[in-house]
Amino acid sequence: MKKQKLIIGVTGASGAIYGKLLIERLKGLNDQIERCGIIFSKNANAVWKFELGEDPAKLLTPGGLALATYEPNDFFAPMASGSAGYDTMIVCPCTMGTLGRIASGVSSDLLTRAADVILKERKRLILVPRETPYSLIHLNNMKAVTEAGAVICPASPSFYSKPDTVEALAMTVVDRILTLAGFTLDTYIWGSSL
Repeated sequence: MKKQKLIIGVTGASGAIYGKLLIERLKGLNDQIERCGIIFSKNANAVWKFELGEDPAKLLTPGGLALATYEPNDFFAPMASGSAGYDTMIVCPCTMGTLGRIASGVSSDLLTRAADVILKERKRLILVPRETPYSLIHLNNMKAVTEAGAVICPASPSFYSKPDTVEALAMTVVDRILTLAGFTLDTYIWGSSL
């Protein structure tokens, strides 16, 4: 199996738990990952600290994963160019502002530039909005990025696996994201026990 070159974008949307659990889950999938670059938007760190009460830098120790972090204004980072050959980008959680900039092709920082590169290279872009309700502008932006090749995976947890903690509930979203990204993982599958 070919190992993936992966980009993770974390924005300042509420739902930092999804980003945290995603990064933790990826550490257990290091046999499927060649390289993983992480970009935190300017507001992501503040929201992470507010919602989770911890510094995200603590989680970003590699732990066996080929992991690197990049500043949001670093346009010399590898993912700023299609020649770097990344396979997948996941933005989790994704603000509606970030989604709108991606939909409009406005690369105002490394995160939106990397998403633009992924789309132009016809690679996999998964956006995980954590917003409710959606305005018509949000829906039109989602339509635009979907037509450009992205996948919208709302942070809507599933209950059929009967999760017993907030983390287990949030993990239903994370596992769905990683399945969409092409990873093989041990997770609950609807109908598998019927």
